[in-house]
Amino acid sequence: MSYQNILVPVDGSEISFSAVKNAAQIAKAFSSQLTLISLVTEDPFSEADFYYPSPIMKEYFVQAYANAEKALEKAKAIAAEYGVIATPQIIKGNISEEGILETAEKLKTDLIVMGSHGRKGFQKFLMGSFAQDVLKTTKLPVLVVKE
Repeated sequence: MSYQNILVPVDGSEISFSAVKNAAQIAKAFSSQLTLISLVTEDPFSEADFYYPSPIMKEYFVQAYANAEKALEKAKAIAAEYGVIATPQIIKGNISEEGILETAEKLKTDLIVMGSHGRKGFQKFLMGSFAQDVLKTTKLPVLVVKE
């Protein structure tokens, strides 16, 4: 099987950069396109009548966007180390598996490579498992990188 379009969600964690390394190796082997995405939430209250954005919230969103850009630049550099040119994209919306899967559909992705933090117990209950949510929702092949 050959993969033409590989998608990697990047959150700035070491495990997501490990996923980029694995995806870059696969992309090099198959001469695939590699797209790196970072999800940034838009202001969830912007449509509410009672909500007035504060300078603190505005700064939070500006910083979140800057962090996403920084993580994508590092991920792009990692892919370049493997001789792969990666296309970075910041996806605005809710941070959920839907953002990944909608992007995968738009890009005609045929492989998603993502890291899993391996949360267990109460931490998994509180924070959930993003990789597990993607696996449950998609029919696309997903490579989950654990280290």
